[in-house]
Amino acid sequence: MFKKLFGFLGKSLAMDLGTANTLLYTPKDGIVLNQPSVVALDARSDRVLAVGSEAKEFLGRTPEKIRAIRPLKDGVIADFEVTRAMITYFLKEVIGGYKLFKPKLVIGVPSGITGVEKRAVIESGLQSGAREVLLIEEPMAAAIGAGLPITEPRGNMVVDIGGGTTEVAVISLSAVAYAESVRVAGDEMNEAIQRYMQEEFQLLIGENMAEEVKIKVGAAYPLAEKLVCRVSGKNLLDGTPKFVEVSDGHIREAIAEPVSIIVKSVKRALEKTPPELVGDIVDNGLLLAGGGALLRGLNQLISKEVGVKVNIDDEPLTTVVRGAGRTLIEEKVFSQVFIN
Repeated sequence: MFKKLFGFLGKSLAMDLGTANTLLYTPKDGIVLNQPSVVALDARSDRVLAVGSEAKEFLGRTPEKIRAIRPLKDGVIADFEVTRAMITYFLKEVIGGYKLFKPKLVIGVPSGITGVEKRAVIESGLQSGAREVLLIEEPMAAAIGAGLPITEPRGNMVVDIGGGTTEVAVISLSAVAYAESVRVAGDEMNEAIQRYMQEEFQLLIGENMAEEVKIKVGAAYPLAEKLVCRVSGKNLLDGTPKFVEVSDGHIREAIAEPVSIIVKSVKRALEKTPPELVGDIVDNGLLLAGGGALLRGLNQLISKEVGVKVNIDDEPLTTVVRGAGRTLIEEKVFSQVFIN
């Protein structure tokens, strides 16, 4: 009985602490939490009012007494205290209020993370109630989550496009042979859509609307069938409500710059990778993961520009957290992948 209780209360967890969303995974139950990385605070007392999906609804809609913020920027912690409060809330949601045994936590982080940023992630995890925090680079976790043979002497290329960063890495023998972290990803595309709406239609739209438009009609490559959606916002000239119709062509034009930066980072990675590993990548293709993998036609564009087959993971939104979770299940196999 005690052993069973210890196993439950001292369970291990994997976390994808993303700029856009935070996911939690347990070896027993799989993905147990998937919430936006947003916190709503009382502006006067800094008391947490809402976390996750509820707090995301506050973005752009809050009165002066409430602040809705995203405590992570470009894949790393921008506000330590709010991040700690958010992680604590999410851990409590998953394991309840028990504090007798603390969980072991594996957290996915960008490959370009600095020493200071690493310490901030570890401290936030420990102060949120974890007994131990292990860090794994997101592209490594994505490769494991997609079932790539990372322990073999073979080149595996991963492009993980999240909310704040795009991670490009070449992996062989359980190590990263080359990695590049570009702080251009989904959020940058949303901002590009907002700017485009202002310049082309004199329409002010919020962050949530920009993301909605990207999901509905966003594309990186010309589509066989035109997509159209209605966009609502505020007239830039007189402040009145305004509605316009946009197509996938409009959004492709809007996000052309951030998409180009992502494609160039893939080209750069291939240029800097040893020829033997490039040969493996040409044979096997590269893996596209993260929310950005869902952008229509992105796989076609990358394949056309770099001359390599592009494979999209079956569940790209959860690839990283599933990989981090697998390291908990097969600790001996993946003992070399942690970066702390």
